[in-house]
Parts: sequence; C-alpha cells; structure tokens
Amino acid sequence: MLLPSSRPAAPDRLAFHLPPALEAHEPPEARGLARDGVRLMVARRGEDHVVHSSFSLLPTFLDPGDLVVVNTSGTLPAALDGRDGAGTALAVHLSTRQDDGRWVVEVRRAVAGTTERWTGAPPGPVITLAAGATLRLDEPFGAGRLWVATLTTSGPERAWIAAHGRPIRYSYVERAWPVSAYQSVYATEAGSAEMPSAGRPISTEVITRLVAKGVAVAPLLLHTGVASLEADELPYPERAVVPPATARLVASTRAAGGRVVAVGTTVVRALESAVGPDGVVVPFDGWADAIITPERGVAAVDGIVTGWHEPEASHLLMLEAIGGGPPLERSYAPAIDEGYLWHEFGDSHLILRR
Repeated sequence: MLLPSSRPAAPDRLAFHLPPALEAHEPPEARGLARDGVRLMVARRGEDHVVHSSFSLLPTFLDPGDLVVVNTSGTLPAALDGRDGAGTALAVHLSTRQDDGRWVVEVRRAVAGTTERWTGAPPGPVITLAAGATLRLDEPFGAGRLWVATLTTSGPERAWIAAHGRPIRYSYVERAWPVSAYQSVYATEAGSAEMPSAGRPISTEVITRLVAKGVAVAPLLLHTGVASLEADELPYPERAVVPPATARLVASTRAAGGRVVAVGTTVVRALESAVGPDGVVVPFDGWADAIITPERGVAAVDGIVTGWHEPEASHLLMLEAIGGGPPLERSYAPAIDEGYLWHEFGDSHLILRR
C-alpha cells in the first residue's frame, strides 16, 4: 500500500514511501531475465483495475492501427572525475550540450564509490579533468544546481568523453556497469546524459511482434538531461527532433482512430512540443520545452510506456495528465504491494487513455 512520504508533498504530486528493497540494483540480465522479461503493469483510464503481465507481452495490449513512438537517443558516458582548485574530488555530470558548444553540467561530491548532491559554497570556477582537460563553470543555469560550462579537451570532444567518461550511476546501483548496459536496442545517436530507460525492455522480438500485429513503430530523438533534479525542479529544455515521417504517422494514426503510445516521458515531451496551433503534430527540430501537467493535458498521445517514478517526481504530473489521478494511485499502490522494481533497470508501466 502507499505509505506517507518522509517529506512534505510537492503540490499536486503523488507522495508515497518507496521501500529500498524495490530499487533495482542491476540490469535484469544480471537477475537472470531477458531484456523484455521485466514485469509490466497495464492500466486504462476509466477502469478500476490493473493487469499484471510481462513486458514481452506488450503487443497483446495494443491494437492494429496503433502507433508506438520510440526515442532513438543513445546514452553517453556522461559522468567524469575531476578536482577543484583545492584538490577536492568531484564528479561532473554532463547534462545537455547547448547550441554554442557549451554544456549544462551538474557538479556532485564524490563519496564512497558514488556521488551526492553538492551542498555549500560552489566549487571553484575551473575543474581539472583527466588527460589535461578542464571544465570552466561560466554561469549558473536557471534556479537549480546546474551550471553552464565550457569543456576544453586535448582532442575531439566526443572521443575524449568516450575514453574518460562512464555512465551516470546513483547509490542504488551498487556496482559499475558498462555503457552498453544503458542502451536501447534501437539507439542511433549518443547524446543523452542518462538512459531514456522506458525503452530499455524493448527487444527486437517485441518490435517484430508489434509490426506483425499491425502496430507501427516510429522514431524521434530527444537527448535527455540529468534525472537528479530535486522534486520541485521542473525539467528544462532538451534537444529534440521529430522527423517529418513520424509527424505524419502520428497525425494519420490519430485521424484514423488509432492510439499513439509514447515509449517514455521523453517521447511525450518531444511530441507535445511539436504540436502546432491546430493541435496536430508537425515536424520539429529544436528545444523541447513542454511541461506536461494535468491542467495542460496532452494533445498528441493516447498512452505511455514508462518506468516507475520516485515520490513527488515531476514526471508524475505527466502520467496524471495521461492516465488521470485516481488511476495513477491505483497503479502505484499495487506496484509497491506486488514488489515491482523502480529506476532504470526496473519494471514497466503501460498507461492507456482508451
């Protein structure tokens, strides 16, 4: 059952206690499961019950004429070791590359093999990284704990990141895993600070069964930023591309009465940022800045495949916009009671509006 959170709830966000035992500590393959062997809960808006299933059976819950939209962004090894001018060990998380070539970054304190949020006075303006590289903190980014920074490397930037970075990892993941463990089977372009994890359980076999059933699959691209924002921090703009072919498929699917099912909150954000004045998705190449709330609602999607989100996370507002508040509570309570696993290596949740 849902238990009270240990901190005051953010306004209008689902608050509950997440038992540490429900945090997924490693990829499902390390638990003896196939990629698509994680659990799947299915919830429909307007129904008072949920269905417990396996992700491998996702196609059985969709209909011919539906459209599944995936995010083809791959995960960068975006965590870097560094030291400030006083020699203090730091971890730097690259988040989003700006149009001017600078990065939005998060500076964290290195502690016992993992990291924690930086507190106290800000670090010095220049951080020394591996192989003679430096990171200059130019200015704060927004009102949170992020910075706009200039990364200077001795060679090509992406090659240096690949050589000296590692996947961002938080304390609930007890050991390091290679960046290959943080990729979807359909990733085409590395650029996400953290894995667009809703699509990780999708296997080539699941894609084949979707297509064989008459469910179309279409790509878009959104490079995700860091996921470590505080509960009251809303997501900031992220680089996204909705190709013309995908925009046409979304529009034609909805016009024909099919459902558009987004794989992940990143896909919802990209599509909703691409909605034109007439409510129809159009091609998009820019900064996705839509903040999805129940008050705003959604215009482009009829469902979402997602993971399980932390108490009071801003993504819960998006899920409520899609599935409704009471159905969301009816999902999270049995997820805790039935031992569903949270975070990027955890179980899945399919929410359908109809």
